[in-house]
Amino acid sequence: MRTFSLTLMLWCLIGLVPLHYSSAVAQAPDEAAPSSDEEVPKPNDEDFEADVRELVDQLDASQLLKRQRAERQLIDKGPEALPFLPTERSPLSAEARMRLSRVRMALEKEKAKVQTDTIVIRLAGAETLDAALEKISAASGVEFEVPVDGNTPLALGTVGPLSFWQALDTVLDAASLDVDFYGGGDGELALVPRAEERPDRIDSGAYAGVYRLEPMTVSARRVLNNPAQSGMNVSIQIAWEPRLTPIGLTLPLDQLRAELDDGAVLTPLSTEGDINVATNAGLSFSEIGLPLQLPDGRPRKIESLSGIVRALIPGPSAAFKFPLKDGAAETQNGSVTVKLEAIRANGPLHEIRVRLVLEDANRSLESHRQWVFDNPAYVTAADGTRGEHLGYQVYRQTANEVGVGYLFDLGENPDGFDFHYETPTGVVPNEVAFVISDILLP
Repeated sequence: MRTFSLTLMLWCLIGLVPLHYSSAVAQAPDEAAPSSDEEVPKPNDEDFEADVRELVDQLDASQLLKRQRAERQLIDKGPEALPFLPTERSPLSAEARMRLSRVRMALEKEKAKVQTDTIVIRLAGAETLDAALEKISAASGVEFEVPVDGNTPLALGTVGPLSFWQALDTVLDAASLDVDFYGGGDGELALVPRAEERPDRIDSGAYAGVYRLEPMTVSARRVLNNPAQSGMNVSIQIAWEPRLTPIGLTLPLDQLRAELDDGAVLTPLSTEGDINVATNAGLSFSEIGLPLQLPDGRPRKIESLSGIVRALIPGPSAAFKFPLKDGAAETQNGSVTVKLEAIRANGPLHEIRVRLVLEDANRSLESHRQWVFDNPAYVTAADGTRGEHLGYQVYRQTANEVGVGYLFDLGENPDGFDFHYETPTGVVPNEVAFVISDILLP
């Protein structure tokens, strides 16, 4: 447990200061699974590092079979081998550098996949709201803003390993709380008192991978002079774990299927194309409408509404730093290369041109590239003062590259500034099936 000052604790208890639950808490190994980007401890790190170094040396072995075996074994070591791969590759032969590059690429992709895996949370032993939220924060990195006493007792009963949304919904139901997606900050969810008529979240939601889906409204229309235009719309709220903002989230229409309680089956009015879901880093949810046929007869509910969610999930982020006095430069990390291409005067401002190159872009730089413009890009002066960009424009666009020119006020001489850029080091295709049960019809 964290230590609060007495004064702050008193303020929190009387409601003057909202409580915040952070991921910076101790975690017992048998209480919650580690977050997906947490390093898995090795039995002996020194032996593990020695093995990696030896395999790197074998990339230059005289026998082809040894070189091939070393490359495979390095990949089999998993992402934990990345910190021990050499950063200075010049002593290696051209072939060894090529093999090492393939190893690094494979491990970075595996690391990105691990990052997007569904986390597992165990709430065993949590008897208060404070303790339960701390367990969720420790496993997920998500913080919570709560306007009630953290010592509120909870009766969770016997609960097994849960996903993020299942664990949070279990806690919120026990504490009569709900989520305000428009509150909170970056990586933080604001919790609010639950409305009286609000049904339990655990019964209302469906869980699929990192997503939570909940039906919000159902509306039907009958077009009398053109029955083919009649239909029913089911509005769905889809939320994702705040640590992961999906890129290019879609629901293919040909996968949507609704089974009614009278045995009828409904499909979309058109089964061609996808439903595109808007996502941004500021909100961890979106609402979409699913267009279905108008049912015959008088069914009472949709017993099951099934479909597929497809998306690209960003992998771990990396920070890049370029001293402007050094001019053009480039750095690679994982599947991404960041190139500082030019620094040039633009009226009273300076334009810093940056090109992002992403191997295996998986269409993430085509129609769904807003995530690139959400990447942090800023400068720092010699005294550490941070300066934000004043706007940007795209000057290059291909299937795996985006060039962006950022405008900064750098005075007469930009040489005293450093340019900073942060971006995911890769994207991972993700597809999960969902089933939402018992949707009451109007």
